[in-house]
Amino acid sequence: MNYTIGDFVIRLKNAALARKKELYVPFSKIQKEIGKVLVKEGFLEDIKEDEIEGKKTLYVKLRYQRRRPAVTDIAIISKPSLRVYVGSDEIARKQGKAKTVILSTNSGIITGKEAIKKKVGGELLFKIW
Repeated sequence: MNYTIGDFVIRLKNAALARKKELYVPFSKIQKEIGKVLVKEGFLEDIKEDEIEGKKTLYVKLRYQRRRPAVTDIAIISKPSLRVYVGSDEIARKQGKAKTVILSTNSGIITGKEAIKKKVGGELLFKIW
């Protein structure tokens, strides 16, 4: 897998659309950090490191509200073929109607709101509703 962020995000979206309660994804530090931010924002219930057949994985528990998944849609913005970088003043425009945008900054993986508050820009990874 070359683009672990995209793979992780699409697996989350597909699991939510299929009404799965949990999923396992191959472990990577950046996926774990993204998962922590999504837990904090209320899109995921929990994320933990696990080991299956000697391989490190991430256990992801999806959050549901009144039988509806908290994740309704995800749009990947930055990809290996086209990286999208934004300054703190551009984040609100790029967010559009999405509930949250996730960025990779010098401060780590953070939401658009946090980036605006800290006045930092970075790579715009994806939008999530």
